Amino acid sequence: MISRKLISVAIAACCMVAVGSVQAEVREQSFRFATANPKGHPIPAGGEKFGELLAQKSGGKMTVKQFPGGVLGGDVQVLSAVQGGTIELTSMNAGILQGQIKEFAIVDLPYLFNNAKEADAVLDGPIGKRMSDLMPAKGMVNLAFFDLGFRNLTNSKRLIKSVDDISGLKVRVVQSPTYLDTWTALGANAVPMPITEVYTAMEQKMIDGHENPFTVIEANKFYEVQKYLAVTNHMYNPQAFFMSKKSWDKLNADEQKLVMEAAREAAIWQRQFSRDEQGKSLAALKSKMEVSELSVEELAKFRAKVQPVIDKYATSIGPDFVKAFLAEVEKVRK
Repeated sequence: MISRKLISVAIAACCMVAVGSVQAEVREQSFRFATANPKGHPIPAGGEKFGELLAQKSGGKMTVKQFPGGVLGGDVQVLSAVQGGTIELTSMNAGILQGQIKEFAIVDLPYLFNNAKEADAVLDGPIGKRMSDLMPAKGMVNLAFFDLGFRNLTNSKRLIKSVDDISGLKVRVVQSPTYLDTWTALGANAVPMPITEVYTAMEQKMIDGHENPFTVIEANKFYEVQKYLAVTNHMYNPQAFFMSKKSWDKLNADEQKLVMEAAREAAIWQRQFSRDEQGKSLAALKSKMEVSELSVEELAKFRAKVQPVIDKYATSIGPDFVKAFLAEVEKVRK
């Protein structure tokens, strides 16, 4: 006859999964990952990878249901739901969070990074942690930073070979003061507009162009109504991947560890996937559009034009924080 003690030990063992050499107590639970981006996009792809890793690490006890394509709402609605605890997980442009946390406006400033390697080093370092540490007070726990690539300019008027070629172009921008000021400083007539209206506006010649990462340009078939693409790399869009603090607080220490480990591994995979997709999209766009790749000297002129924008927003973001951020960029650049 099996003793009660042995039965208790067996039951306890069923509720444990191995994490390295440490036994972790993990409960069965399911989370929802919601994003406005469609399936196949680098952000939903990152959410799927996270779900796979979390299921593996938890022995199938912790699962993630995917809700891409805005089925649970756009970024604004999903952000509110995550803060309220009705959606557990999301990923979106980190700059969107500036309405909650002013320091996050810094990622919308132009020409912060020269390349993705710099961005990773800064966001994975002390300044990225400092940004993440501001999120719990607003109902969010940042798990990692995903990638969506650098933004680039398209238009239907002319090939962009210099900053002077932008003068007078009607360019659609994200509905954000930073974007508006950046493109005004570059000489364009900046037109704030939702992404859903951009194709029609370009088709009907209401605007001359817009700016977005290569994958977004290709996925939305903007090449059908745009002839020219300039590789300006003027803004890098880190994507915050975060969990509702209400959901996070319900997890025990072992479960939190698994979530964080899965998120960090997913971020490494997602960044590479995103960058591979950017390369594929650029190659595809080169067969459909006239592409100009600007010299280092010409891009320096772009940077000079937008410096007043950086100076302006440094005041509202916080001069000390901006100084620390830029110092970290210079440190990793060297």
